[in-house]
Amino acid sequence: MGKIAISLSNLEDEIVTLKNRMIDIGLSKGLTHPDTVKCSQELDVVLNYFQQMNSHQSTYVQ
Repeated sequence: MGKIAISLSNLEDEIVTLKNRMIDIGLSKGLTHPDTVKCSQELDVVLNYFQQMNSHQSTYVQ
């Protein structure tokens, strides 16, 4: 299986999309609704990946 290159910019776009989706779901269904929690967890995964990639990239730039 090949690797997929994901840029920090793409991750930032995904973070904004997930954040907005989570807010919309939270406003319509409530903050503790399973759909809101699921979206929040997806956002957490992407944020963690972004932070990991960003820290690795800054290590190489220094």
